[in-house]
Amino acid sequence: MRQNAIDLKGTSAVITGGARGIGHACASRFLQCGASVTLWDLDANALKSAAAQLRRLGTVQTCIADVSDQASVDQAATDTIAAVGKVDILVNNAGITGPNKTTWEYPPLDWRRVIEVDLFGPFLCSRALLPGMIERNYGRIVNIASVAGKEGNPNASAYSAAKAGLIGLTKSLGKELARSGVMVNCVTPAAAQTELFQQMTEEHVQYMLSKIPMNRFIKVEEIAALVAWLASSECSFSTGAVFDLSGGRATY
Repeated sequence: MRQNAIDLKGTSAVITGGARGIGHACASRFLQCGASVTLWDLDANALKSAAAQLRRLGTVQTCIADVSDQASVDQAATDTIAAVGKVDILVNNAGITGPNKTTWEYPPLDWRRVIEVDLFGPFLCSRALLPGMIERNYGRIVNIASVAGKEGNPNASAYSAAKAGLIGLTKSLGKELARSGVMVNCVTPAAAQTELFQQMTEEHVQYMLSKIPMNRFIKVEEIAALVAWLASSECSFSTGAVFDLSGGRATY
């Protein structure tokens, strides 16, 4: 895939769930664009491995963080700012799918956990890092939502609801911050073949593929390409917006 030049030189980014999948791809693209990157992830071993791979491209910091826990997020924010000085970009990527069950058969604790990671997490991370962006009159937040948040997937009500909520959070923040110099947008990808597939049934994976007119899963690098532009200063008038990456699936 041909890669266009996007200028992120001199910026510092935090990417949650950055040790693998979409987060790792975004980190790689950001580093190639000149940004420094801090990966937040709950998996210490995966963080160590990702950092070793990515440091050949630029400056990489890591921080163990549970995005669903306020104390953990606040500590990660404090440690990151102490290490890098400022955070210009936040990519809220960390997420889980939860089990594939009908809503009335869904275990309540699993349902709550998906909401805590996929929706409450982006709220906590944004809350922790926004004050510095607002003070400097500059910032970019990119939320990784899903086409499931637009349309709702059967047997995935927690994930669909969380991603719909993340779209709503994006729009609220965009309006609140419209005159601050901080842009907040989200992307709604179709499914990508990441480790999240291991949390799903094969039947659900095939259902998602069948809904994509392009008849293929999106590549994580394709997601990272759009995220990089949304994280750049060139994205200066789009805020509170939802950018489709569904291979033609989304009807709006």
